[in-house]
Amino acid sequence: MNKPLVVIFATIGLDAVGIGLIFPILPQLFADVTHSQNIALYIGIMTALYGLMQFVFAPVLGALSDTLGRRPVLLMSLAGTAINYVIMAFAPQLWMLFVGRAIAGLTSANAAVAAAYITDISAEDKRARRFGLFNAMFGIGFIIGPVLGGLLGDYGVRLPFIAAAVLNAGNLLLALFILPESRTPTRQKINLAALNPLRPLRWVLSMKGLLPVIFVFFIFSASGEVYGTCWALWGFDAFQWNGLWIGLSLGAFGICQTLVQIFLPGLATRLLGERGAVFAGISCACFALVIMAFATHGWVVFAIMPVFAMGSIGTPALQSLGTRQVDAASQGQFQGVLASAVSLASVIGPLAFSTFYFLVQKDWPGAIWLSVVVIYAIAVPLVFLGTRTARPGAAQV
Repeated sequence: MNKPLVVIFATIGLDAVGIGLIFPILPQLFADVTHSQNIALYIGIMTALYGLMQFVFAPVLGALSDTLGRRPVLLMSLAGTAINYVIMAFAPQLWMLFVGRAIAGLTSANAAVAAAYITDISAEDKRARRFGLFNAMFGIGFIIGPVLGGLLGDYGVRLPFIAAAVLNAGNLLLALFILPESRTPTRQKINLAALNPLRPLRWVLSMKGLLPVIFVFFIFSASGEVYGTCWALWGFDAFQWNGLWIGLSLGAFGICQTLVQIFLPGLATRLLGERGAVFAGISCACFALVIMAFATHGWVVFAIMPVFAMGSIGTPALQSLGTRQVDAASQGQFQGVLASAVSLASVIGPLAFSTFYFLVQKDWPGAIWLSVVVIYAIAVPLVFLGTRTARPGAAQV
């Protein structure tokens, strides 16, 4: 694997580690800062703020990377992420924590720039596999992050933030000295219109066939939010799992999904085609979700886990399909819009699924998984609509 890909994958992995590091210690951090027992509201607001900042700024960073080049925007994002964790590590007041997390949401939009970088240096037949590795690195980071955060948090509630700052500073130096530019910038001057976060969304509306792809990506992302929102509640309600078993089940899913993302997306795309890989992923996910909805014993969840994880093989193929419908000069803008869709899903998804779970919790907690099956069914015709043409003409913006 060439050095630029190593740096890009390290960037994504460390982003995920940094995000996961803070999850185990957020309740204690808010308790220390606010001296309040009602900390759930603060955590919810912080999560929504993080997603909102991603939604606004991911398209902006993507568009700027088309204008200025990938490298300077990526370096700026990495520097901002390191600064954010320093703020979080030493912030004595609540408003400073929110400022730090807002900066984190803004700079975490570098995933869009990293995805555009991969598109720049990858032939079309290699993109699905490399996007799979991209997702796998995020999965690995998200497995490591919470464990490391929990261990460090036992020695100091601020220590995980310091560790995250050091990791991101190291990644910044790695990118600064090793990462080359992947494309020639289109303009010497910044187009101020590109800073309008709604402009890329108008651009999507002007692209025939691209909007269904974006919407399917949104559906996939919103559906993924159900696991972080409801998994622990469902495990306790359905099987009386304690924290250990909930952690083991999430770890097993993370490992299975990481292995799937490393080895299967490229193979599935070669055997089934990109559209076929998307449908195969939806089918695997729906099959596993139905089994989970009716499961009465916890071991069933672990038995179905490999099939459940195979539901993720469609996401890299969908992302690769989208890149072939956008010209080379607009890949950063497209990846920014995808990241924005993911961020919007991270705001809407948890609210919707937590509300539905509250309604079914007493009578049938497993019904939450059938709601995801229904949502996936909506995506099927949209995949057909979004892949009718190989590459529509690119619109000028």
